[in-house]
Amino acid sequence: MKKRTIITILAALIFHFGYAQQQEFPVERQQAIKEIFKKYTDLGIPGLALTVYNPGVGYWSHAEGYADLEAQKVLGPDHRYFLQSVSKTYMAVIILKLYEKGKLGLDDPIVDYLDLPWLQAIEGSEKITVRMLLNHTSGLPEYSTDPILVSRIVQDPLSVLSPAEMLAYIKGKELEFEPGSRYTYRNTNYGLLSLIADKVTGDHKAFMKKVIFKKLGLKNTLYLTPQNHTKDLNLVSAYWDVLLEGIPVNISKMQRANVASMRGDDGMITSTLEAVNFLKGLVEGKLLKPKTLELMQEWVLDENGERRYGLGLTYYDLDVTFGIGHSGGGIGAGCVLIYLPELDSILFLATNFNTMMESPIRKKAENLQMEVLQALFADPSEP
Repeated sequence: MKKRTIITILAALIFHFGYAQQQEFPVERQQAIKEIFKKYTDLGIPGLALTVYNPGVGYWSHAEGYADLEAQKVLGPDHRYFLQSVSKTYMAVIILKLYEKGKLGLDDPIVDYLDLPWLQAIEGSEKITVRMLLNHTSGLPEYSTDPILVSRIVQDPLSVLSPAEMLAYIKGKELEFEPGSRYTYRNTNYGLLSLIADKVTGDHKAFMKKVIFKKLGLKNTLYLTPQNHTKDLNLVSAYWDVLLEGIPVNISKMQRANVASMRGDDGMITSTLEAVNFLKGLVEGKLLKPKTLELMQEWVLDENGERRYGLGLTYYDLDVTFGIGHSGGGIGAGCVLIYLPELDSILFLATNFNTMMESPIRKKAENLQMEVLQALFADPSEP
């Protein structure tokens, strides 16, 4: 995004959202989003949905396209969507709640909590701390791209594995770098955090329900599990342009089984409204103490010296302003959840189409997020 455009967005946001008397999301913004969503669903994306919130204008939600193409089931904001890696922020909150309760220390070695022979066999694993898992500085390799695991999933795509089974595919591998020495995003870190949370709580899913879902009144947010992933959960179907011909193919069974196999790094579904309300509750201090929320925003730097990741939060550099939140991608879904602190606005944007693998449809939609941001916030008088 060009600097001039960012400045325009910033100024427009302050103008439109900066006054308490504004009670309704601007109609021209609503129409712009509807047109963008219609354009991209016409290009082949099955469905798109969002919820946006600002205290000056409240909530606004919109959905376009289909929750299920074959059944021609129209998509609505009340449908559930795959959170993918946005689940990491929820997992981080659980770990930090346990930290606040004195149940674990952020600088404790993870081998104090995890009796996993393959982990303890990795030279240097005793140096990895809970904090290093949270901010992706552990040096552990990625489990989800292991060729043997990928082969197993491709040959048996409807099988639901346990998180421990999935993570064990890094057995015999070495650390990629000295723990704590640099940042590299790895799903392995958050899978292990879920196992630590289970060790401390007995069942981190039940603990999450108590300290997040019930606390914020989230009734449509849950984990997919081996027991529920085939049920009717008002969950969108998932699509992938498998043959790269611009034709979405329904891969819902594979998507559900894959997501149900993961914890901490993935595994969750929710509505657009509840995704926004989760991040809203977090930044408003309803889930964590102020000092703990500050810890979440102690950013580690990438190789270019740019702020990248805190404890379960991604830093988004938007030139003259910034955002915090998380994105998530999968073979049949994708989303982004972001809070703009200087503008006090939250946005959740979701699709039920592949955002991970290359495809003609994905290529056509590469400017979607930018167009949505500009439609929501840019000055309509600008050319």
